[in-house]
Amino acid sequence: MANASSGKPDMDFTRFFSEMKLPAVPDMDAFLSAHRRNMETLTAANRVALEGAQAVARRNMEIMQQTVAELTESMRALAGAEAPQEKAAKQAELLKHAYERAVSNMKELSDMIQRSNGEAMDLLNRRFAEAMDEVKALMQRSQSSSGSSGFTSGPSR
Repeated sequence: MANASSGKPDMDFTRFFSEMKLPAVPDMDAFLSAHRRNMETLTAANRVALEGAQAVARRNMEIMQQTVAELTESMRALAGAEAPQEKAAKQAELLKHAYERAVSNMKELSDMIQRSNGEAMDLLNRRFAEAMDEVKALMQRSQSSSGSSGFTSGPSR
């Protein structure tokens, strides 16, 4: 394919990247080791998040089973009440109990989710801080081994 501006093949693109002055990676082993630790941390954070989601799903299922059992019990209690005033009082009591239980269950599930997400984020935040320290150390080693940073503040003379 020809380049429209020069009429040559797309060598301008290749030349652009080959002429680009990027800092050399001073220690490829350290770089690869850091990348491996990044991937391990990401995997661990994903595992924590998945385990948290599974725990929330299990607890939600337990809550649903408990709710069905309580509903069955409530229907029996209402069926046994004879006077309309007694039924109304029981219904109000059952409704209040169901509401309080629902709020408590939602808070419990919310706390579980928040705890799981917090653990995953803590893992990622710790690794990010470590990675920044590693980059800083690599750059310091690179500067001390080359004698200069490779950057100049003005035209060279």
